[in-house]
Amino acid sequence: MLYIISPLEKEFDVAKRSPLPIDVLVGQNIRICRLQKGLSQGELGRRIGVTFQQVQKYEKGANRVGASRLTQIADVLGVPIPTLFDGAPTAGQQPSSAPDQSPRYLLAKPHSLRLLQGFDRIDNDATRLAVLHLVESLVQTPARGGSSKREGARSRRV
Repeated sequence: MLYIISPLEKEFDVAKRSPLPIDVLVGQNIRICRLQKGLSQGELGRRIGVTFQQVQKYEKGANRVGASRLTQIADVLGVPIPTLFDGAPTAGQQPSSAPDQSPRYLLAKPHSLRLLQGFDRIDNDATRLAVLHLVESLVQTPARGGSSKREGARSRRV
């Protein structure tokens, strides 16, 4: 018996994969630990034998990290393997309802760790409060319509 599968039928056989929450969480923890260690994605990739693009995919949760690779990553970052699972729900525990607002998610965003580390180095409480008010006021200020990062960069050079 011969089966002929049309291209449309084939499309339904392959499930579209989206990252599982644990993959995203592990990726965020890899990113946080990498930034704390002061490594670039390229440097981490070189030390574990993958490209920086692969490290990006791990950090975004787009690609799952296998057990042996996870061990290599933990070794390079100088952390125990369970550290890369920090924040994962344990048996019987419900996952967070808003993972995109968790401290871990926010910390994994670009520049967040640097901002927090700089804030931590401010010794004066009044200065810390002033920085906090500045950041809060920037969030409340409506963005200018139509301006891009490039236009902002040009206007600063003048």
